[in-house]
Amino acid sequence: MSILLTIVPSGSAGLNNLKKKISSELTKNKGTFAVAYKDLSSGEELLINEKISFHAASTMKTPVLIEAYKQAAAGKFQIQDSILVKNEFKSIVDRSLYSLDAKDDSEVDLYTKENKKVKIYDLLYLMIIKSSNLATNLIIDLVGAKNANNTMQEMGASDIQVLRGVEDTKAYRKGLNNTTTAYDQMLIFSEMANGKIVSQESSDAMINILLDQKFNDKIPAKLPKDVKVAHKTGWITGVNHDAGIVFLPDGRKYVLVLLSKDLEDDQAAVQSMAKVSRMIYQYFDRKTRSRTNLNRSSFGMM
Repeated sequence: MSILLTIVPSGSAGLNNLKKKISSELTKNKGTFAVAYKDLSSGEELLINEKISFHAASTMKTPVLIEAYKQAAAGKFQIQDSILVKNEFKSIVDRSLYSLDAKDDSEVDLYTKENKKVKIYDLLYLMIIKSSNLATNLIIDLVGAKNANNTMQEMGASDIQVLRGVEDTKAYRKGLNNTTTAYDQMLIFSEMANGKIVSQESSDAMINILLDQKFNDKIPAKLPKDVKVAHKTGWITGVNHDAGIVFLPDGRKYVLVLLSKDLEDDQAAVQSMAKVSRMIYQYFDRKTRSRTNLNRSSFGMM
C-alpha cells in the first residue's frame, strides 16, 4: 500500500503520533488510502495522500446536492417543486439513451414511481441517505453536471470533477469518470460546516439531509452514539469512501475524509477506516477538551 505523509506544521507531537498510528493501521491492507482531517476551531489539519485522485463513486453526489441548493437560491426552481420521474438518460459520449437497473441500485422504491412526479427535496434526500442512483441522475438532468463541476471550481475544489451521471457505461469505458481528492472533499465539507455554501440556511438544510445517512460502516461506526455525522459514502469494486462533518454533543466539530482504492479486501479496509475514524475522534476530543478547559481557566483568572 502506498502512503505519503504530509506534515502540517502544528508543533503537536500528538498529531505526529496520530499520523504514525493511522499509517500503521492502513498499511495492514493492500490498497491506496487518503485521509483529510480538519479541526474547524483551530484549523489544524492531518493530511495523508490528500491530493491523490480517486474515482469519486457516490461522493460526487455531495457536489450535486450543493448545486441543487445553489440553483434553488438563484430562483431557478424551489426545493419543494416536483419533477417527473423517468428512467432514460443520455450518455455524455454520444447522447445515446441508457436506463438504470433497480437491481444495481441501493434504493429501489423510486423505480415504482416512474412517470409520476416527486418533489426535488425527496430526490435529494434519497440521493444522499440511500445513495439512489436514479434520484442522482434525475437531479443531474435538472441542474447539469457541468454546472456542478463549475461550482466546485469556483469553490477552489478544482480536483473534484463532476462529469456525468451514474451508470453511463459508454463514458466509463472511455475513462470519463467523476473524480475527487480527500483535500477537496475536506474543503467543501468545511465550507458547509461554516455555513458558507450558498447561505447559512442552505448549508444547514444540506447538513440535515446528510445527518440521516443510512450507510454508517466507516466514519460513524466506532464513535459514541451521541456523536452525529453528516456524511456521504461511496463505493464501487475496490473503492470505498466516506466524507463528512463530525458533531460532538457539546457543539465541537471537525471534518473527516477517508478515501480508498485498489482494495483487495473491502471489508477489512472498511474496518481499518472505522478504526482510523475512532483514533481521530479520540485525539480531537482529548485535545479540544483540554483547550476548552484551558480557555475556561484563563477566563476565570481575568
